Amino acid sequence: MALSATGCNDNKNNDTPPTSASSETGSATDTTVMGEGSTSFAFAVTDPDGNTSPFEIHTDKTTVGEALLELELIAGDDSEYGLYVKTVNGVTLDYDKDGKYWAFYIDGEYATSGVDATQITDGASYALKAE
Repeated sequence: MALSATGCNDNKNNDTPPTSASSETGSATDTTVMGEGSTSFAFAVTDPDGNTSPFEIHTDKTTVGEALLELELIAGDDSEYGLYVKTVNGVTLDYDKDGKYWAFYIDGEYATSGVDATQITDGASYALKAE
């Protein structure tokens, strides 16, 4: 769900290379900035192939789950234990079919709370990893 922009330059004299003021998406090291709001946090997605996509999330929501749902970065099913995340950044995992699931991490540690129950903490980083 990344946006990109391209442009054309009809100027035949290309003495200076094109420049970009900012990059929101691109190589694996670029961070995608998403959302609007007074709170921001770092979020990373590691897909089943081990590729990591970093995001900077801006929101006025209070939980990580609410913010990610609003931006359509995650989707899942409600259960008696909270939101069971099945799809992250367009990649769906089904534990019953492929034995993989989305694991939630807070500051590099396996989370003890679900994404929908985790309050956003200033300075914390969050991640969902295919495991």
